[in-house]
Amino acid sequence: MRRVYIICEGQTEETFIEELLSEQFVSKDIHLVPSLVGKPGHKGGNIKVERLFTDIRARLLKDTSSFCTTFFDFYALPEDFPGKKEAAKKSSVAEKAACVQYSLTNWLKGRLESEPMLRFIPYVQMYEFEGLLFSDPEKLAQGIHKPELAVRFASIREQFSTPESINNDYETAPSKRIEQLCPKYVKPTDGLLAASAIGIDAIRRECALFNKWLNRIETLCS
Repeated sequence: MRRVYIICEGQTEETFIEELLSEQFVSKDIHLVPSLVGKPGHKGGNIKVERLFTDIRARLLKDTSSFCTTFFDFYALPEDFPGKKEAAKKSSVAEKAACVQYSLTNWLKGRLESEPMLRFIPYVQMYEFEGLLFSDPEKLAQGIHKPELAVRFASIREQFSTPESINNDYETAPSKRIEQLCPKYVKPTDGLLAASAIGIDAIRRECALFNKWLNRIETLCS
């Protein structure tokens, strides 16, 4: 079985992989292994590239048959993260994601040998985890036990070409929009309930960049 280590930003992403995403890959003989960035016991967040490098290097060099990828929110990346400032000048979410992923890969290439880098798959979530939840506004509302908000969530979704395009301003990032309508929204519980209600297949249909990432992982055993 092929192992793919996924370095996550926070506990929500880690549990999302363990409870929902992993089962999509079992039949493909791929084992997803999520872990939070930083030392064991760390709660995640604060994605400094030096800390990330330590984690990526440890996984790629310790397990030479494995792959390593990332699952971070673009919205939460610090401004000095490779490619973050340059990405702000790009017009589309695809270009912004590609800019950060390309810059991170180049930064790592200067510090790791070529063979381990062949097993690294960069990924950044546009703009954050909650963007995925707008793949199905009705089920998002049902998942957080606020069915009366379905129309309001649908109105937000209709303003953008894809869920991944819901922007990353402090007041208008996907999570902020949910919190404005549901102040008691709790990401680690409500976010996962909503994602479970929506389902991975629906998210993949609506979120092209997320789907492209999973497609790349799926090809590792082809």
